[in-house]
Amino acid sequence: MKSHRSLVLLLAWSLSSLVWAAPDLSAPEALAAKQAGKMHLIDIRTPTEWRETGTVPGAGRVDFYRGPEVLTRYILDQVKGDKNAPIGLICRTGNRTTHAQKYLQSIGFTQVYNVKEGMKGSVAGPGWLKRGLPVDACATC
Repeated sequence: MKSHRSLVLLLAWSLSSLVWAAPDLSAPEALAAKQAGKMHLIDIRTPTEWRETGTVPGAGRVDFYRGPEVLTRYILDQVKGDKNAPIGLICRTGNRTTHAQKYLQSIGFTQVYNVKEGMKGSVAGPGWLKRGLPVDACATC
């Protein structure tokens, strides 16, 4: 009986770590959704990174490294408390957005999209900048 319970707990933990399927968007898809007003796009890089490359026009900005509470408050503010609102996340290469996406899904956000190629590119794609997509200088970062 005890080993059966341990097996059930191990299986439950393993399944919980999978969370939901991770919907990804390419940079051009994210731009189109943002421009069409179908998604809130949020850049979760640092202020130094925003100054270095600029940011997506009209995208929100919150530093991932300020912690999950700050991230959650910021995003809830952006979507006016609607955890079903479509949210796109972008970072440098898709690593931070993958973690943030899983976290947000685990607390009830239902439409969190990952721009997995990020601003600078990754194995998922060349990135926002190399694709020549629009950026605004971030003078207030």
